[in-house]
Amino acid sequence: MNRFGLLGRNIAYSYSQAYFTSKFESENISNSIYEIFDFENLDSIVELFQKEALKGFNITIPYKEQIIPFLDELSEEAAAIGAVNCVKIHGNKKLGFNTDAFGFENSLKPCLKEHHKNALVLGDGGAAKAVRFVLSKLNIPFQTVSRKGDLTYADLKAETIQNHQIIINCTPVGTFPNVEDAPEIPYESLSERHLLYDLIYNPEKTQFLKLGERKNAEIKNGYEMWLLQAEKSWEIWNQPL
Repeated sequence: MNRFGLLGRNIAYSYSQAYFTSKFESENISNSIYEIFDFENLDSIVELFQKEALKGFNITIPYKEQIIPFLDELSEEAAAIGAVNCVKIHGNKKLGFNTDAFGFENSLKPCLKEHHKNALVLGDGGAAKAVRFVLSKLNIPFQTVSRKGDLTYADLKAETIQNHQIIINCTPVGTFPNVEDAPEIPYESLSERHLLYDLIYNPEKTQFLKLGERKNAEIKNGYEMWLLQAEKSWEIWNQPL
């Protein structure tokens, strides 16, 4: 039995297990299961690596950066990003990849318009690192909003919002079940020239996106990004080295 799964903390909201289970059934993929590894911390990570027939796993909040010291090698892209959301087990080697960047880039590009010149990245975790990597690749200037970022939330004035037409929520704020929560930005300064992208996909429309929609901003949730990164992970797990 080939074992795959998702590693994170408090991840009951994730669609990953249901998605891969359905994929295995619909595509007649036998002898494969996808499990949830909900760890309070990484003290038990060695036990995970020792699981029989474990071929690979995805990683989500809050371990995308913390997992790196436990791995033997990183892909060039994962090393450049500084975060890993996909691990491939090959013999005794644990190889780290980042498929978030692939998912984000390919879901963002169709949304971009000529007036989308600058971006605000809300949050500074592992997912934000992949987002910043892609924005740099696409030559889109950005600023990070966090306690230790380029800007704090208190710094966000009307002019800042108007000058940054792409706003990307990389925080977990608004994830189910806390669906009434939203990042504290001046939503009244948004307009139809803005694109609000939320990496969250559960709920389908977060409060962040609803508030943007009320100002006629274009909105997009993280479902397509999640889907693309999941399929990219499956490709990595099954490709020969």
